[in-house]
Amino acid sequence: MQIAVLTFDGFNELDSFVAAAILNRMKARGWAAHITSPHEQVTSMNGVTVHRQKPLEFAAEADAVLIGSGIRTREIAEDAGLLAQITLDPARQIIGAQCSGTLLLARLGLIGDLPACTDLTTKPWVIEAGVNVVDAPFVVNGNVATAGGCLASQYLATWLIARGASMREAEEAMHYVAPVGEKADYVARAVSVVSKAMAGEFAVVA
Repeated sequence: MQIAVLTFDGFNELDSFVAAAILNRMKARGWAAHITSPHEQVTSMNGVTVHRQKPLEFAAEADAVLIGSGIRTREIAEDAGLLAQITLDPARQIIGAQCSGTLLLARLGLIGDLPACTDLTTKPWVIEAGVNVVDAPFVVNGNVATAGGCLASQYLATWLIARGASMREAEEAMHYVAPVGEKADYVARAVSVVSKAMAGEFAVVA
């Protein structure tokens, strides 16, 4: 499983790095999550500059694609030339977006009026794009999932592993990264949220 983690200038580190780190727990199975960007270097919202691992075109050939958020997402969503470089196929690929990344999915025509999640700041923009935003951390529609809130990246990673491998392997990956003394609770929470979403339920979590 080759995964493109789309990462643009102004990106949120939690979105890109947390999901990628959890997914790369599957390296023994031949999985690899790659920071994928239109530029050789990309700088986060907090000034952290990293080198991309794959160019933006890699998204078209990847088995799965995750789109994180950032402080420049609205600007990116209005850049028709940049969006034209992103070719995704939900019939073949597993696709997820987090927070303002949901706005990019909407502009790419992959959500329509289906239920979707985003963060509270981005919510008005996503609604303006015609999306039915729900008050939930994670929602699945076929091969497309959306998550709301920075730490919801764990749900995207859990879902992707469950879809591409098994829920058991998703549990093992989450168990590794969860805090000591709270591992069972973290795993149970992730499995519950993702399982409900995969069953078509809106997992509204207190």
